[in-house]
Amino acid sequence: QVQLTESGGGLVQAGGSLKLSCVVSGYRNVQYCMGWFRQAPGKEREGVASTSTSLNTTSYADSAKGRFTINLNTAKNTLELQMTELQPEDTGMYYCAIRQFPGNTCGWMLAKRVATGQPGVYALDSWGKGTQVTVSS
Repeated sequence: QVQLTESGGGLVQAGGSLKLSCVVSGYRNVQYCMGWFRQAPGKEREGVASTSTSLNTTSYADSAKGRFTINLNTAKNTLELQMTELQPEDTGMYYCAIRQFPGNTCGWMLAKRVATGQPGVYALDSWGKGTQVTVSS
């Protein structure tokens, strides 16, 4: 089974940057969708960005467009999320997740039913335990 371990979270001032990493182990030589999600206190988990392990395709939530960049570093088996221009509303626990998926897009990962972990055909295979990001004003 695929295992995911996030790191890189921390405390940063508004306007600052952070780079999150998610080390992936145990995955096979097949196509996966991978994504970053976050959960603010008192709110549901939401999708932030997603990408494919085989296709040059990325998707972003509106809140992340232009500020966050998702990248799969295959040499390090690591999914990265570079975050810039951070704001207090970006505060939350950030999780990475993965799902074997042979399709031509991973944008579906950002849907609410997927981000909140609802059972069904698009349920994700594995989740990490998360890394905390706190942005002070």
